[in-house]
Amino acid sequence: MKVSLRVGILLILMAIGLAACQTATPAPATEAVAEQPPACPTAVPCPPVVEPVVKQVPYEAQWAASGHNKADAEAFTHWDESEEKAIPVECAKCHSETGFLDFLGEDGTAAATVDNPAPLGTTVTCITCHNASTAQMTSVTFPSGAEISGLGGEAVCMQCHQGRASKVSVDQALEKVGLTADLDTPNAELGFVNIHYYAAAATLYGKQTQGGYEYEGKQYDAKNDHVEGFDTCIGCHNSHTLELKLEACATCHQGVASVEDVRKIRMAGSEADYDGDGDIQEGIAFEIEGLQEKLYSAIQAYASEVAGQAIGYNDLAYPYFFADSNGDGTIDESEAVFDNRYQNWTGRLLKAAYNYQTSKKDPGAYAHGGKYIIQLLYDSIEDLNTKLASPISLESARRLDPGHFAGSEEAFRHWDAEGEVPGSCARCHSASGLPTYLKNGVNIAVAPSNGLNCATCHNDLATFTRFEVGAVTFPSGAKLDFGDPDANLCLNCHQGRESTVSLDNAIRAAGVQNDQTSEALRFRNPHYFAAGATLFGDEAKGAYQFSGKEYAGRFVHVEKFSTCIQCHNAHALEVNVQECSDCHTNVNSMADLRALRMNTQGDFDGDGDETEGLAGEVETMMEKLYAAIQEYASTRLQTPIVYDPHVYPYYFNDTNANGQVDEGEAAFPNAYANWSPNLLRAAYNYQWAQKDPGAYAHNARYILQVLYDSIQAVGGSVSGMKRP
Repeated sequence: MKVSLRVGILLILMAIGLAACQTATPAPATEAVAEQPPACPTAVPCPPVVEPVVKQVPYEAQWAASGHNKADAEAFTHWDESEEKAIPVECAKCHSETGFLDFLGEDGTAAATVDNPAPLGTTVTCITCHNASTAQMTSVTFPSGAEISGLGGEAVCMQCHQGRASKVSVDQALEKVGLTADLDTPNAELGFVNIHYYAAAATLYGKQTQGGYEYEGKQYDAKNDHVEGFDTCIGCHNSHTLELKLEACATCHQGVASVEDVRKIRMAGSEADYDGDGDIQEGIAFEIEGLQEKLYSAIQAYASEVAGQAIGYNDLAYPYFFADSNGDGTIDESEAVFDNRYQNWTGRLLKAAYNYQTSKKDPGAYAHGGKYIIQLLYDSIEDLNTKLASPISLESARRLDPGHFAGSEEAFRHWDAEGEVPGSCARCHSASGLPTYLKNGVNIAVAPSNGLNCATCHNDLATFTRFEVGAVTFPSGAKLDFGDPDANLCLNCHQGRESTVSLDNAIRAAGVQNDQTSEALRFRNPHYFAAGATLFGDEAKGAYQFSGKEYAGRFVHVEKFSTCIQCHNAHALEVNVQECSDCHTNVNSMADLRALRMNTQGDFDGDGDETEGLAGEVETMMEKLYAAIQEYASTRLQTPIVYDPHVYPYYFNDTNANGQVDEGEAAFPNAYANWSPNLLRAAYNYQWAQKDPGAYAHNARYILQVLYDSIQAVGGSVSGMKRP
């Protein structure tokens, strides 16, 4: 057993030894498995190509060739070499797409302000003007702070074509350096104030936005009311090419085919020689150029005489006015540099230079608001003239249009503060009033207009035919007719607003005797230039006609000279004096007309002169009536009265009883209120004669009769006088 065990162990040990002596056989290598890429998902089919709704952008070609897309223009490249390489916030609004969208708030920033400089390289593109904000824009705020509302698509244009300065800016600049009172002392801290460029909207809206420097005490034209449909930016300009719609202009302005033709336009309502060169046929553009020349001469004279440094202007180099270092009257290339900018500014010189620049930088000013620019230029010359040794002559120049078109005057500006002309006044004090009345027989309130315009009297602006008007109803109720529709047009407004009938009704309602006062009575104003009622006399009963007296009826002059338009130029409104001279020899002026008497016999006014003109007879009788009115009010009614023809309601308490209108007396709170029927009648007739300055020609007999009777009514003496 033991032997067998030993043999077994020995065999095992031998086996182990043999195994240790053999070379190990390597294990078979594991084959590397390549990493497999993920399988591609099944491709989703591409969506079908959708054709754009608009295959071609409308007006793209027109816009691309316009100034708004002129990428190499100074308006868009001015800042290319700047250190910031960006358009600053004060310029970005109107000189880049990005800036305007920032101003609108389309970029998510606050609206009505530019928050960030704009990157270079953009122009005024489609999205600049066509977006959600511009689609809702109806108002624009100007540099003066004035807001114009109720706008349409033109509002977008006006955001940039408004300038960057105004009268307010100039006044602030003067206030900052303490030159509001002393306007003739140079101040080195005062610099030129530049309105900027193409401020067409400021020119168009005139005094409503105060783009020009408006002098204190002066009235200025408001928005230039062209005919309907052609009184906005986009009404006259193609909004993409920016060019004028010349074919549309030619509808009324026959023969207009170019911008130069437009510059030659002068309508019948502009029959005044604004620049005083004797030519009232030239276009308004040339009238402005004539005044620009006069103003530039005045600026240069003032700069040398008062400011102490010669000045010159270069319209291509900022800041435009430079020191004329060699005194030759021109600015050469070496002088037109910033370091040579003019620095001897006085307040008076700055105002005038600002207006000169305003007129120069709106090349279409003659069409946008020519009359406003004319007023600015005229007033600037007039102001500088006060300090010149040899003033620039304005003797033949004219600041204002004839009355119907004088938009700056009280007849049209009276309601600016209220914002509308009431229906009771609109017929004769707004451009649309008369056509509305002729169509409907009534007027409603309308916005103030800048005088009358062509469409006020003409029902077709291609042929310029006029509204057909038959008999006209006067305040007395009388229906009167010249037998000429054109002359009847005038009667609709030149008839007054009161009459014998309305005064009698007021007196009857008060229920007092002729010389008793009543709080129920007030002055009744006949209104102004009631020439038609004067001419028709007793038929119209415009002036007060005393009971029991006879009065002259219509004054019929010789054939061809018995209506408004036969004696007056329908547009200039002046008397056709040369026509008068055919019969009235030696008549060459209005003064000659006033001296006419013809075969009229009698010393009507009692001054002993039976040869003076009828105008003189009327004037002296008016003087005697006023004296009688004052005596009656003072002694009979114990309340002295005075009259001021320029201040409503014209009659006031004479608080110190000196017979004169003193400071503070001609004010509405001091209006005369102690009326008796006789005082009211006489005061009414005095006002009638005052407000029809041509009464001596319209119907001298009639006006002398009512004046004579009025003197008697208030107890005045008519000794030596004669009632016609």
